[in-house]
Amino acid sequence: MGNPTVAIVGRPNVGKSTIFNRIAGERISIVEDTPGVTRDRIYTHSEWLGRKFNLIDTGGIQIGEEPFLEEIRDQAELAINEADVIIFIVSVREGVSDADEAVAKILYKADKPVILAVNKVDNPELRQDIYDFYSLGFGDPYPLSGSHGLGLGDLLDAVIANFPEKEEQEDDEAIRFSLIGRPNVGKSSLVNAILGEQRVIVSDIAGTTRDAIDTRFTSNGDEFVMVDTAGMRKKGKIYENTERYSVMRAMKAIDNSNVVLVVLNAEEGIREQDKRIAGYAHEAGRAIVIVVNKWDKLKKDNHSLSNFEQSIRQEFAYLSYAPIIFVSAVTKQRLSQLPALIKRVDENHRRRVQSSTLNDVLMDAIAVNPTPSENGKRLRVYYGTQVSIQPPTFVIFVNDPDLMHFSYERFLENKIREAFDFEGTPVHLIERRRK
Repeated sequence: MGNPTVAIVGRPNVGKSTIFNRIAGERISIVEDTPGVTRDRIYTHSEWLGRKFNLIDTGGIQIGEEPFLEEIRDQAELAINEADVIIFIVSVREGVSDADEAVAKILYKADKPVILAVNKVDNPELRQDIYDFYSLGFGDPYPLSGSHGLGLGDLLDAVIANFPEKEEQEDDEAIRFSLIGRPNVGKSSLVNAILGEQRVIVSDIAGTTRDAIDTRFTSNGDEFVMVDTAGMRKKGKIYENTERYSVMRAMKAIDNSNVVLVVLNAEEGIREQDKRIAGYAHEAGRAIVIVVNKWDKLKKDNHSLSNFEQSIRQEFAYLSYAPIIFVSAVTKQRLSQLPALIKRVDENHRRRVQSSTLNDVLMDAIAVNPTPSENGKRLRVYYGTQVSIQPPTFVIFVNDPDLMHFSYERFLENKIREAFDFEGTPVHLIERRRK
């Protein structure tokens, strides 16, 4: 169910972020018009020749003059632990540097495919200089020009050739859910508390992430699979305190889930990283529940809950559809309500709407608020139909998709939500010209 992960590693100033953006392509700009979703990212989805994968940029690490500082090792170890394939970027202009060799020595120990890419080969004369990089010991180097996009196809061919075989997805009616969030929001405590609350553990099944265990349990006759996401692996500063680590774990958990619980820490409030990680779940189209943990730690008055909920709605404007629940892993407050809530949003995530009923809603909406016009040309909505679920996706056939303003699309979405129960799930509207 999960997609392979590709990590881009290398010393500073070799063009890692440029290559990241080239491979990511238009995926980066997909949410520019979505309120509240940060654009400053180090991770994304991408695709090549029909193979989808997650892409991690381990760039942005600043080091001093000495090439053997700890940051290089940290950067490479992150990639080693989480990636299925590693792209090792070097620069033809500087040749083989001591820092390149330092990264290479770390990658030798990895039981992962490493693809060596020589960047900044911006003209044919520089191609002869790539042969120096054979000394790094990773086979044929792939010449690249990040600024021009040259050589990217050959590189990606080599990357996907090293992907693990696709696993057959078992026919399983259990609801798969995960808990994501930055470090120290209490994910591990919630996992243990949920299992302690439910008590009936059917089995432990091997997860798709290495060294991870997905836990199956029942609640009121319904089967759930809790995807391992709490990062219970190696201990240490790099694993506990870096944003990249929590993002990598969240990406894999989201890929393997039907429902995602976005966990916040009531004591610490909302942080930028909370929005970053939640934005990924939103973009992936998963059903979402916002879980505010450690609610028992706050000194509260009659307005505490409503004030906190209002802050969430302001900071997570793009998750206006997600229900919010305030819990405590310590006191078990409201934990018994979670399975039923997860089941409800999963059902909404799978909901199908008859075309005739959908079009009645659309026509009523247009009667209340007529379609907009631009330069004397008015938008005409002919009909709509649902084309997929998880998330519910609707195609709206119109005379000219360019006439569909974002605000009017949001109006139609709100009317659809009023008519049908889509709490907890994003709803996608796609405008197409009627032929």
